This record gives sequence, C-alpha cells and structure tokens, in this order.
Amino acid sequence: MRIAMIGSGYVGLVSGACFAEFGVDVVCVDKDQSKVDALRQGRIPIYEPGLDVLVARNAEAGRLTFTTDLAQAVAGVDAVFIAVGTPSRRGDGHADLTYVFAAADEIARALTGYAVIVTKSTVPVGTGRRVHRRVRAARPDLEFDVASNPEFLREGSAIEDFMRPDRVVCGAESERAREVLSGLYRPLNLIETPIVFTGLETAELTKYAANSFLAAKITFINEIADLCERVGADVQDVARGIGLDGRIGRKFLHAGPGYGGSCFPKDTLALLRTAEQYATPLRIVEATVEANDRRKRQMAHRIVQAMGGDVDGKKVAVLGVTFKPNTDDMRDSPSLVIVPALQGQGAEVHAFDPEGRTTAEPLLPGVRWQDNAYDTMDGADALVILTEWNVFRGLDLAEIKRRLKTPVVIDLRNVYKPSQMAAAGITYSGIGRPNGVIDDDSQELAAE
Repeated sequence: MRIAMIGSGYVGLVSGACFAEFGVDVVCVDKDQSKVDALRQGRIPIYEPGLDVLVARNAEAGRLTFTTDLAQAVAGVDAVFIAVGTPSRRGDGHADLTYVFAAADEIARALTGYAVIVTKSTVPVGTGRRVHRRVRAARPDLEFDVASNPEFLREGSAIEDFMRPDRVVCGAESERAREVLSGLYRPLNLIETPIVFTGLETAELTKYAANSFLAAKITFINEIADLCERVGADVQDVARGIGLDGRIGRKFLHAGPGYGGSCFPKDTLALLRTAEQYATPLRIVEATVEANDRRKRQMAHRIVQAMGGDVDGKKVAVLGVTFKPNTDDMRDSPSLVIVPALQGQGAEVHAFDPEGRTTAEPLLPGVRWQDNAYDTMDGADALVILTEWNVFRGLDLAEIKRRLKTPVVIDLRNVYKPSQMAAAGITYSGIGRPNGVIDDDSQELAAE
C-alpha cells in the first residue's frame, strides 16, 4: 500500500515512520524545504526516543521518503493523511483549521484517482464533513472518501503507542474506506488490537473526549493532593489506593504542577468551544481548565513559601523545564508560568534540562542555563524539580546538600521520598504529602 502524510511535524513524522515500519510505502510532505532537507539527511527536528533510528531504517529501505511536492506525493496513493497543526485560535480558543483546509484544497487539486482523505490532525466535530464539501466542490468528478483517524500518541512514548496501541479509532462511512484503513492497520489486527470503526463525528469527538477526561483526571488528583496536605494524608498512597480499582486505573494519577503539552490545553479549550456552539455546557471540563491554570500560579507561590516567603535576590536552581520528560516540547509547560513568576519576584533562576534548552531558551529569557544538574545547584538557595527526567531520580543527596547554599528541595513531581531527604539533612517539600508547603494565605503569583 502507498500513502502520503501531509505534514512532517510530531504526529506526521511519527505516524509516517511507523506506517513505513509496517511495510507501507510512505511519502511525508512538508512545505518547509529546510526541514525536508534535514530529514533526508537523517536529522530529526524533534526529540522523541527511538524516532531517529526508525526514520533512518525505513528511509534506507526506501519505504519512507520526504518531499515538498504534494502533487507528486499523492499520485497513485491509497490514502492521504492530513497531519498538520491545529493550534488554539488566538482570542477564542477554537481550533485553527487554516492548515487543515489548505491541505484539503491542495489535495483536491492534486488527486488523480480514488483515495481516502484521512484527518489525522485533532479537529473539531464536523471538520470531516467540511473537508468533504470542499473537495467535492473543487472536484465534482473525483472519487474519494473522507475519514477520521485521530492519534493517541504520548510524547516520549509515541512509537510504542503507535505500534502497540490500546485501540485504533477510524471514522469511515463507506466499505471502500474501511477496507483501505483495515489494510493499513492489518499488522495491529494480527496482535488483536481493537480497531473501532465509527462515523466521522464520533471519531472526531472521541479524541477530544479522551484528552479532556485525562486532563480532568490529572486535575482531580492535584486537588486531592492539596486536601492531603491539609489533613495529613499522602497523595501517592491515595492514588495507589484508588488506582488499583479497575474502574479508575493507575495512569494519570500523579500529582504535580499541572498539565501542559501540545494536546490537553488546546483540546480542552476546543471541546469547550464546540460545546458552546451546540449549547451543551461541559462544566467538568470548564472546571478542569480553570483549576489547571490556577495550579501553575499556585506552584510559584508554593516555591516562594518554601523559601521563607521571599525570593528577592535569591538563586533558585530548576531541574527540568519541558512539560514532561522524554520530549523537548515546551508548549504550555508549567515552567512557562512558574519561572517568570519567580523572576518577577526578584529570583535569579538557573536551570538545566536534558533536551529542552534549545526550545526553552527563547521562551524563558533571563534564565541562566547550566550543562548539568549539579552545576545548577551551586550556591542556590533552593532546588526545584519541575520535570521528572530519569536523570534526576538518582541524584546524590549528599552532593545536593553540599552544593546548595540552603538545603531546601521543592519537588513538584514527588521524585524523592521525604524520609530520604530528612536523613540527608535536607528540608523537603513534595506535593500532596504531610510536609508539603501550603498555608492559609492562598494568594497566587501571576507571571509577569
């Protein structure tokens, strides 16, 4: 089989490389000539574990190629996947479909025979119908189908998520389109992965519903963490106690500074805008968005409180700035709120991130970047763990104490045990633990 992947960003590149690994002939299309040139030379524009090896192997085998020529790419394909960005539109939170419709228009002009046009991008309910109307208007004579195939890839483990997913959702409404998608995903059928065929609107909504539910789950455990600190409970034990219930599950029950990344923030907002259009309030999602925004500001306040209530002129060492480990993605990372808030209170922030510095530097002006975790701590008045990279899990506690001017650690990811820190002579503040820093003054610091 042969497909074209329009867009060589995170979703398009990972999906294209994984389809190629299945034995499909894949052409990835991007308008950015410099990106295409880099990919042809084996240089990957994003950090995703294992992606460089996967791309190189399939490019060498001739199953994965890159081009800027969309017309050439779609000639004779079985399916064309639209995997372009759908960022939140400024001002109203709606998903910006400019790139999706531009891709659809170009595909319509270029197709020479039947193909399934598949939206892989996360798009609001009704987008597939709109794409169909645009293509039909441009090419009344063309045989084609439009399908929705939302992605459920977690940054940092995207290849595993594609190769061994919990499920594959395909919104396809003709037998011919279902046959094409079934053929593409046949390797997953062989390992008994559920392939769920639905209508277009159902598939589109499933993606938003899934991400909003997970965002709500994160927000729920974060609020339970606050209550744990008030009553003297431990949120990690609470999370384990409820997560072992098969109806709830253990994933996404890790208390922290709030969710970020490329999906949850924009998808929850887009779902709210869709609900407003259809006069169907989603109060839980509304509360999730509000609570998550508030939590990031609260985390800055927590750090200040742990440092005695004043950070003016003090040095703060920050480990990790990306929104999660195993990615260089800074989109809506808690650090983008927390770090400027500390700087606004007069703190001097030194930081280290194993992969995120290049992306983060222009977004976090004034931060002094270090080349390793320990150098970041030298002479600091406190150490803050913002992202739970594995390299931060086994730090020498004696060395931490020696390097810090004041032995204070604020662990916003609960990487360490309070008893370990106490034994090392370090004042420790975790999240949702009896020794967490929370006071009756709930004023929040706003990022400036």
